[in-house]
This record gives sequence, C-alpha cells and structure tokens, in this order.
Amino acid sequence: MAETRLLVPPVDWPADITGYLAPDGFLEPLLEELGPDGLLALHGRLVVAAGPARPAAWAQNVWTAPQRLAIESIGDAAAKLRAIQRNWALYAHGSYRRAALIEERLPPVSAKKLAFGDPVPTSPLGSWTLLDPATLLAAPHCSSPFRHGEVAFVEDRAAPPSRAYLKLWEALTLLGDRPRPGETCVDLGSSPGGWTWVLQQLGAQVYSVDKARLDPGVEALPNVVYRQESAFALDPRTFGPVDWLFSDVICYPARLLRLVESWLDAGTCRRFVCTIKFQGSTDHETARRFAAIPGSRLLHLSHNKHELTWIRLR
Repeated sequence: MAETRLLVPPVDWPADITGYLAPDGFLEPLLEELGPDGLLALHGRLVVAAGPARPAAWAQNVWTAPQRLAIESIGDAAAKLRAIQRNWALYAHGSYRRAALIEERLPPVSAKKLAFGDPVPTSPLGSWTLLDPATLLAAPHCSSPFRHGEVAFVEDRAAPPSRAYLKLWEALTLLGDRPRPGETCVDLGSSPGGWTWVLQQLGAQVYSVDKARLDPGVEALPNVVYRQESAFALDPRTFGPVDWLFSDVICYPARLLRLVESWLDAGTCRRFVCTIKFQGSTDHETARRFAAIPGSRLLHLSHNKHELTWIRLR
C-alpha cells in the first residue's frame, strides 16, 4: 500500500482516536478483528480508528490518543516532537525522505538487543509517522516499550534446536515472570525441544511431551523427562500439581482450546503459555473464546507468525 487510504477526511476525525499497528504481513487479521466500525484511515499497516483503545490481539503496538500536528518544515516537525518528549520511534510509510530528515533531528534511541533476562525498557517510547508532507501523527504513549512492538534478542545460535525458543523468550520477557528453579513445567508438543531447552536453562523440572523425539542434546539435559506420547491423549491429573503449562503444538485452534479446557477443568496447573496456530483463515471466534477465559491475555508476539500467544496467570 503506497499511500494513506483515508476512509474519513481528517477534518471529520473525532478528538479521541487510536492507532493500531499490525505485525508485518498481518494487516488483514487486524482489520477483521477490529471490524469496519469507526475506521478512519489505513496508513500502511497502521490502522487509525475512532474511540479509545480496544482489545486487539493482532495489533503489535497500540498508539494511544495520537495527535495530528500540522508542520511547516523539517525543523518545525522535530521541534514539535521534542516539545512533547524525548524518545520517538518513526513508523515510515510515504514521504520517506522527509521523515528520515526529521528523524535525524531527534535524539537517538538505543536499538541495543536484549539479552534474555534483561528487563523491558522503562523510558517512554512514542511513535510517529507522516500522514502527508505537512501532517504528523504522533502518539507519546504506546502499548509496547519496544519500537513497533518488535523485540530483538542477542540470540543463541548454538544450543537451541530451533528458533522457536525466541517466542518463549519474548513471552516471558513481556510477562516479567518466568519459571523458577525447582518449579514443575509441562511442555506439550515439544519436539524438537526449543521451549524445553529454555525451561531447563531456567532451572525448572520439565516434562516434555511429544510423539516425535526431542533433539538428543535437549533430551539428555538434567531435569528433562521426555514422554513419548500425544499431548491430546494425556490425562492432566497424572502429573499432579503443575506450576506452568506450555504448548507450541501444531493443531487447529479449536482442538487446542479443548486441550486447554481439559487442563483448566483438572485444576492442577497455575500458569499457561500457549501458541494458537492458524491454518488458512484466522479463526477469530476461537481466539475470542481463549480471550474470554478469566485472567487471560491474548497477543501477537513479534516472533509469532500466523499465530497468537495465549497467556493465563493465576
């Protein structure tokens, strides 16, 4: 999409608006989730809608109460942004050269990668874009402390058997919580073992369940008990109390929901982190059913593909 698509002329926009930035490649699921009511503009993968922020799992970053600012020059644009706050992230879509020149006049924002275990940044990070050469859209407050909601880690390219571990690193980083040494974790659909590797490194006791074998290096790690069976045939009560349930299993969302409900009904697990993987179209109805479970959080991680992460802490 090369230019801003205005669904409502900006002069008719209400004072209260919100911006929803879709993950790269996943604008359609966000538009389906939000629905047509109140949509004002599509600016690349940024959706501008009327009203306060609403739940939107497919928004990787939500721009709270963005302001439209008329600008007369590059210097004027930079001055107006600096007058609001220091730290800004540019979402560039159209007027690229002009936007880059404005960005050069703003204080630099560190793009340092996180080491797993580092806390999330605490300094406010606003987002801005050029709707056209004479109009800024700027939101001082966003839902994510990371640029465009994208979390970049210092990766371990040697030990993990797949890149799936990055999803779990991101989920636990955003939670600000993680399994502790001695806690019991069940990892369903675990092969080749990326999530099991993360949990073992944290000092947890891990029951790793999959019909396919784990990577031999992961299976041999201390505190890893591999069970070669189907996650869906498992009786949750056979484990006794469990501190965390993890699942990155490949299955239709409705089948995962039934699996999760069996664990909830058993009442033996305290915390859940599960990937809801969509095959073909996005199953928004099942996603809504996950979100309706009390205590739930549903979000698209920057390391997710056509999938959402469901989290429940208790």
